[in-house]
Amino acid sequence: MLDLQRLRALHAVSVHGSVGAAAAALGYTPSAVSQQIAKLERETRTVLLERRGRGVRLTEQAERLAATARELMAIVERAETELEERRGLPAGRLTVAAFASAARGLMPGVLADLAARHPALDTRLTEVDPHLSVDLVAKGAVDVAVVHDWDIAPLPAPPGVAQVVIGDDLCDLLVPADHPFAGRRSVRREELGGERWICQPPGRVCHDWLVRTLRAAGCEPDIVHQADENPTLVALVAAGLGVALIPRLGRGPLPEGVVEVPLDPMPVRRLYALWRTGAARRPAITETVRTLREAWPGAAAHPRG
Repeated sequence: MLDLQRLRALHAVSVHGSVGAAAAALGYTPSAVSQQIAKLERETRTVLLERRGRGVRLTEQAERLAATARELMAIVERAETELEERRGLPAGRLTVAAFASAARGLMPGVLADLAARHPALDTRLTEVDPHLSVDLVAKGAVDVAVVHDWDIAPLPAPPGVAQVVIGDDLCDLLVPADHPFAGRRSVRREELGGERWICQPPGRVCHDWLVRTLRAAGCEPDIVHQADENPTLVALVAAGLGVALIPRLGRGPLPEGVVEVPLDPMPVRRLYALWRTGAARRPAITETVRTLREAWPGAAAHPRG
């Protein structure tokens, strides 16, 4: 008989693309995941992973087995949901994925609240980019995801995934204190031509929004510095190296030498909670989503630097 935990390990490698990423998602060590799959290979008498460069790839037989594992995990999830629903209390493990600024500015309070009120609920947080989280929910790799979208890039809604709005996160133009915009009450997008921009790398929603929006306003952005994390972007602005568009969530107080100036109209990104429709009745999910929405006004009201 096939072991469900070993199938879960194979499914995680299929979803995340590597043994290391699968281990991080499952909360195991890479060697533990490798051992699980090695045992599964012996049980099935089938080669499941093949070396590809420094990584691995699933064989055709492994891909089929991973698809079967996904179906079995969905059946188990339905059974667990029914049991938890009968008890009426959030319990068991709940995996949550959130993008960086939500993980920093929203999730700590939410997780602490859930832990205090529901000690039988074991919530595990992983920081994941929004464009990856949706697929992870759809494939059953995480239970709940906190994601965001902008007006130019609406959130995709795969079949079997439910969503609800958490709230709107406002964004400001950050400039060095000696910048000509620093004393302005607002700046129009058409005035941004010729600025040196500090931004996230291409492929990130914030980067794509900046490029497409400024081009629509008749400006070609000159992106001179790129970094993944908002605190790094703010530090580069503080050094006088350019301007940046930074959401307020998780931003924290601004350092000396950085001034925020509202754009007109002000950019907004919308936060959502996602979960699989098959687990919608699970008390752990409904309580987590409710807590996220209730916590949003406090998270959105952090002092502006």
